[in-house]
Amino acid sequence: MLGTEEHNRMRWASRRGMLELDLVLEPFVNQRFPQLDAADRDRYRQLMLSEDQELFGWFLRREVPEDPELAAIVRIILTFTRPDLD
Repeated sequence: MLGTEEHNRMRWASRRGMLELDLVLEPFVNQRFPQLDAADRDRYRQLMLSEDQELFGWFLRREVPEDPELAAIVRIILTFTRPDLD
């Protein structure tokens, strides 16, 4: 079960140095993160360790993460953000 403290930590971690990333990550963490299963929450925490430039490339679909775990959570976020593209 997701606790308030964990959710707040992920909200804080989702605030990045780029507005474009904030526009993707903040709605996701607020609306979808609490419903993720434990494995996907772990993937999201791992994703938050990535550099902003990597995240930017992944969310613009210019690149795909080499790590399959990161690629999985990026797909979930992209589907949340733009369901019409999948």
